[in-house]
Amino acid sequence: GASRPPAIKTWSRRSTITPDFVGLTFGVHNGKRHIPVYVTENMVGHKLGEFAPTRTFKGHAGTKAEKTSKRG
Repeated sequence: GASRPPAIKTWSRRSTITPDFVGLTFGVHNGKRHIPVYVTENMVGHKLGEFAPTRTFKGHAGTKAEKTSKRG
């Protein structure tokens, strides 16, 4: 549906969320793509970048192999 307005794309992760941002959706850049962030009242005073994580944790290397080899 076209009822939801498109996310406002922004590269400014440092900008503080003000009360007039409430109800808006921002596409906050995480270094690779824009993460849709819907602003609620309890987000006021925080920074936009706090809600768009920049790091993806894939798990440490070799943890599966270590778990299986430690049997016996």
